[in-house]
Amino acid sequence: MSELLKVHKLHMSFQGREVVHGVSFELQAGEKLALVGESGSGKTVTALSLLGLARGAWVRGEAVFDGRDLFKLNEAQWQSVRGSDIAMIFQEPMTALNPLFSIGEQIVEVLLLKKALSRAQAWQRAIDLLNDTGLPEPERRVNSYPHQLSGGQRQRAMIAMALAGEPKLLLADEPTTALDVSLRGQILDLLDSLQQKHGMAILLITHDLNIVRRFADRVLVMENGYLVEQGKVGTVLSHPAHAYTRRLVDSQPERNVFEPLADAPVCVQAEALRVIYPVPRPGWRGWFGHAEFVALQGADFKLRLGQTLGIIGESGSGKSSLALAALGLIPFLGQLQIEDKHWQAKARLDLPLRHAIQVVFQDPFSSLSPRMTVEEVVGEGLLVHETGLNTAQRQTRVLAALNEVGMDETQFPGLLVRYPHEFSGGQRQRLAIARALIVEPRILVLDEPTSALDVSIQKQVLDLLQRLQRERGLSYLLITHDIDVIQAMAHHVLVLKDGVVVESGSIERITRAPASAYTRTLLEASFTGSGQASH
Repeated sequence: MSELLKVHKLHMSFQGREVVHGVSFELQAGEKLALVGESGSGKTVTALSLLGLARGAWVRGEAVFDGRDLFKLNEAQWQSVRGSDIAMIFQEPMTALNPLFSIGEQIVEVLLLKKALSRAQAWQRAIDLLNDTGLPEPERRVNSYPHQLSGGQRQRAMIAMALAGEPKLLLADEPTTALDVSLRGQILDLLDSLQQKHGMAILLITHDLNIVRRFADRVLVMENGYLVEQGKVGTVLSHPAHAYTRRLVDSQPERNVFEPLADAPVCVQAEALRVIYPVPRPGWRGWFGHAEFVALQGADFKLRLGQTLGIIGESGSGKSSLALAALGLIPFLGQLQIEDKHWQAKARLDLPLRHAIQVVFQDPFSSLSPRMTVEEVVGEGLLVHETGLNTAQRQTRVLAALNEVGMDETQFPGLLVRYPHEFSGGQRQRLAIARALIVEPRILVLDEPTSALDVSIQKQVLDLLQRLQRERGLSYLLITHDIDVIQAMAHHVLVLKDGVVVESGSIERITRAPASAYTRTLLEASFTGSGQASH
């Protein structure tokens, strides 16, 4: 293989603060290279510099691509490189795709600019590209808007757009982070086949070592803007030389849970639980009422005191609808009891249940009010559930809750008057857990509590949740699509597909002898991604 890209002593600064410190590496034509590190490590801005898209950054060093130093290009020359020589798949396709244009129109725009095709030729080529990426019914889907596609379909559309200019180098920035485990495998297989078909090189930016093991030839490891280790994937991940790489490798979730008594009291019980959403009927029929979409069909389950019930399934399986029903936030049919009580859909009557069951959402940045201080965010529940406390007593309780999740004024001076945006993702999730715990609930609904976090931070949050369960005897309703998280946390598992419970049982039975083909597919996708043998 010949050398396609050579980056030499890359330095990047924003407003005088250097964030990338002398990074050097090479990329061969047709090679799959992974750039690994946690949030803030500098991996994404390093990739953006190769397209001249690191706005506001002061860049020095060299990036010689196909004989030209990219950092010496003017804007017109950059325009010729982008899409034609180097293209990028961004992390979140819903925000990267234009919601006002169909995916076909967005691919055609690239083809018209880069390939000088007629509009008819460009439209047919867009259909062919969508077909290459495995998007079903490309002739119909080419006219779809981004919001009309699933997450995996949007990612395929973005890959088609990136391939439209036939680039020599594809930058893939966390291309599978927002996807279910089986879809992750499909996208990686797709990128692998397309890379072989077109002979392009791929620079994969990720924090997921399972994906690196499955996909890449070589790996670069970045920490705080420094390149700390590089080499062949098998060598680096099996025998890491740097302490930071070892910490990443050792960040796999570990099971350290209390085994509750088999006859522990039942705190949540559902029988024939159904969730139905109204949907508009097409045409004139919509004048006379709505159709129905059944999101959850007849689910039965029990959650005992001190136990974790894991709810797994892909997007659209009904996991979130089940969680919202358990929290009394949406209407439902069937029987649902929280500590032998029923939701009444009346704020005053439901107040005791809101005290008993709390929730930790997937994305702490969007679930914490940016206009409230830490003291206000964490202590908000006390204003509703313990109205007799004065200001000093509330502050004492807030500090105690923060201390319980590992945050105090010693680590974070002025902690109570800070705002959520001043903290990292893992720290914000600790704030969200403290907010849920402060009213001393007995049940927590955990909705994908670690999916937005780096691997080492994910392990820290799971360790915290395990400790809190052991110490407080908490019951968890854990919603996730991550099999590793289920194996670390759950006692029993409920598997959902298209709103239907396909099987349920103990964690040991589900993972060792799944009865459903769908469950086996989820497990095999997870094990393949992590480099383990499938069961």
